[in-house]
Amino acid sequence: MTTTLSTHTVRFVVVDNEQVGQRIDNFLLRILKGVPKTRVYKMLRKGEVRVNSGRIQPSYRLQLDDKVRIPPVTQNATVEHRPSASLLKLFADVTVYEDSGLLVINKPSGMPVHGGSGVKFGVIEIMRKLRPELKFLELVHRLDKDTSGCLLLAKKRSVLVHLHALLREHKIHKSYLTLVRGQWQGGARTVELSLEKNVQQSGERVVVVNDDQGKRAKTVFKPVKKFHQASLMEAIIYTGRTHQIRVHAGYLGRPIAGDEKYGDKAFNKEMRNIGLKRLFLHAHKVAFTLPEQKKQISIEIALGGELQALIERLE
Repeated sequence: MTTTLSTHTVRFVVVDNEQVGQRIDNFLLRILKGVPKTRVYKMLRKGEVRVNSGRIQPSYRLQLDDKVRIPPVTQNATVEHRPSASLLKLFADVTVYEDSGLLVINKPSGMPVHGGSGVKFGVIEIMRKLRPELKFLELVHRLDKDTSGCLLLAKKRSVLVHLHALLREHKIHKSYLTLVRGQWQGGARTVELSLEKNVQQSGERVVVVNDDQGKRAKTVFKPVKKFHQASLMEAIIYTGRTHQIRVHAGYLGRPIAGDEKYGDKAFNKEMRNIGLKRLFLHAHKVAFTLPEQKKQISIEIALGGELQALIERLE
């Protein structure tokens, strides 16, 4: 169900600290929810949107105290849906660290980081509902739907920009815990294999090793504990490619437990029989230094109940 909201007068918005650096097109798409993208870009193209009384390009980045003129526009507002009480309860106690500009949560397995493709609510939408007092809340990075653990959310645009810069410069330490098939032989092993997103005939998206056309990816695997039929590993990633750890582990012949896409069916069944009902991949640790605060932040999140229980059974 949709309702139509018409704004018959020109609006003026003065850019504050949290909006500095945004592209004008992204700024407009955020505040004009329900307005088609084509209409937003047409307004920019025709000069209906002005900054400090001048025309601008869609790529223009907002500066502090810019005065943005927004013309009369009609918005289609959909009736707002709210996450269920059980879903909100699931996220009530996920915060593990918070300061003035950063939120770190323990993401539950089975939850996408954002809505879309038939999913009404992802982590970011739920956290915005739980923390309506935050004017700005954005994902710093992503985790796969079935991966649990450390997920960073920025409460300030300046923090988001800093952290994105650190990610590009590979200055954020990210470590995962994962369970792989068989007994690991030897010590640490570095895997540097380029990865390419591929779409199969069935429409399923998979990632494959392709040193010619793929993007560089680096993972270091370190054994933590060995069992008769499996090994608990620390996986440190130096790049953040889609499904990186899962594909690199599979390439080594050490598929991850519970991995339905890249894993081993027999191994998955064996682990399922002793209680594993999800992908055994957990974002265990994240560490970095925020330039503006010049302080080292290091967060560790231990394995959750189901994964820890499986380790105890294997022991």
